[in-house]
Amino acid sequence: MRFLSRLARSCLAGTLAFVRLACLCVAAFLAAAADGQLAVAGEPPADLVQPLATLRRVGPEGQGHAEATRAWSQLAHRPAADLPALLAAMDGANPLVRNWLRAAVDAVADRTLASGESLPLAALEAFLRDTHHDPHARWLAYDWIARVDAARAQRLVPGLLDDPSNALRRLAIEQRQTEAQMLRTNGQLDQARTVYQTALRAARDVDQIEALATALRELDVPVDLRDVFGWITRWQVIGPFDNTGLAGFDRPFPPESEQRLDAEYDGKAGKVRWREWIVADPYGRLDFNRALGAAKEVTAYALTEFVTDQPQPAEIRLGCKNAWKVWFNGQFLFGRDEYHRGAEIDQYRLPVTLQAGTNSLLVKVCQNEEVEDWTVEWEFQVRLTDPLGTPLRSPTSHAAAPKPPPSPNPQSEPSP
Repeated sequence: MRFLSRLARSCLAGTLAFVRLACLCVAAFLAAAADGQLAVAGEPPADLVQPLATLRRVGPEGQGHAEATRAWSQLAHRPAADLPALLAAMDGANPLVRNWLRAAVDAVADRTLASGESLPLAALEAFLRDTHHDPHARWLAYDWIARVDAARAQRLVPGLLDDPSNALRRLAIEQRQTEAQMLRTNGQLDQARTVYQTALRAARDVDQIEALATALRELDVPVDLRDVFGWITRWQVIGPFDNTGLAGFDRPFPPESEQRLDAEYDGKAGKVRWREWIVADPYGRLDFNRALGAAKEVTAYALTEFVTDQPQPAEIRLGCKNAWKVWFNGQFLFGRDEYHRGAEIDQYRLPVTLQAGTNSLLVKVCQNEEVEDWTVEWEFQVRLTDPLGTPLRSPTSHAAAPKPPPSPNPQSEPSP
């Protein structure tokens, strides 16, 4: 179907040369071959298909390296009209293959320009606009357009505000920031607020979100970072359990095998029970020192539920400077047995698939025995996003909170 769609678009455009059409056929063939579904009538020219297929077989530890070197040499000497096909071969490719293909694209483009010839900018732009392609390949197409025709590239940027590629989206947000700053300088404050708000809704990178939030606050527009980032704020917490000698990280306390909210267990200093805790911190940090009382050599758990209507890919994005473990829907995902190594937003990204209905997320956080000021923190922050970083929300895991106390950005905290 992808082949037919691309072929139809190429024919309707009426301005692409035959070689461009052939390149799109090659791209479709490669994508179908990667999926194991060949839905094309006839094969594209073998002189392009074979080296691309060879290159796509590159794997770790030198797998296919010798053959790929010879194939790359052929691809690096292709005409510029084949650039879209080289870019399309990145679709579904592993990082090693992408690196080889990027080098081939760069070699073709550099050689073409050095010889005084032109790059197929219209074809590269068409490739860029097709959001089904690999984000790295689309960025590379944009990069070569910008190198050759900066004005043309700038005209493309406004349309990238909601792009599925974070790198391309970032360009559009930067452009909006510049526009808003000019409006602000000229005293057009209402217009500046509108542009800043539009950019903030589209922003996914932490630095841009924080810069836009600061600018809006300077213009007297309140910004709730808890909502912008989509932190999970509604939790059930329990503890403290023992972590003497750092043994608690590997010790399976009862919450790891059952999450009965009416249960009572033996904790480090007495009986412990689940209790609700709503996070008020603008950066979503659940502080166990506040929720359970300051302590050292202890372990605690936080549990939440996330409800969704349909299955979807997601990422659990966690920041924590303590030792931690995460379970999703009862399955252990990952953990780090390290203490006070620094924390930042989205420090760890764990891919998951949300199931339709209720999903559970359990986080275990351990505190060590050190007593220096910079070892006091016993906390974490977490959010659920789509793979792009767009927050996913659920009434069972997100709650309105009382006025949040002043809180520094965790990224500004010095690492021990």
